[in-house]
Amino acid sequence: MTEPETVVIRAALPGDAEPLGLLDRETWSPLHAVLPAPSEPYPPFFDERHRPEDHLVAERGGVLLGYVRLGRPTPLACNAHVRQIQGLAVAGAVRGQGVGRALLRAALAKARADGATRITLRVLGHNVPARALYEAEGFAVEGVLPGEFLLDGAPVDDVLMGRSLS
Repeated sequence: MTEPETVVIRAALPGDAEPLGLLDRETWSPLHAVLPAPSEPYPPFFDERHRPEDHLVAERGGVLLGYVRLGRPTPLACNAHVRQIQGLAVAGAVRGQGVGRALLRAALAKARADGATRITLRVLGHNVPARALYEAEGFAVEGVLPGEFLLDGAPVDDVLMGRSLS
């Protein structure tokens, strides 16, 4: 009996754009999205604000299973020590198998390696699974913008979370 292939976390490559765009569309959900469901024509996954080098991907056997987008919250020099998780998606077929956690941990390591001492993110208040993952990995709620978004006519909180990288 052969052992299952392990999940590999690596830097995204320009050639990952198409499968990442497909994954992004397949994982769209009102649980985490503030924008409407994607429709054609689809914008490119990578653009001037979201470059391949801002992403880590998880793959197994050459199949992309998820990604995390890591960026700077602002272009200001005074907060260059901060990185921000700006997207995390995992294919439905592998949810609950540790792929999201592995991506998150790899993003923390990359942020540290890039010299960051702090990391932040924003998550919708009703996204209980994501909030539980972030809390389990040391993130704490640092602020809540109550009813910041109206999604399907209902107010949804914008939850600000962060943690030290030291």
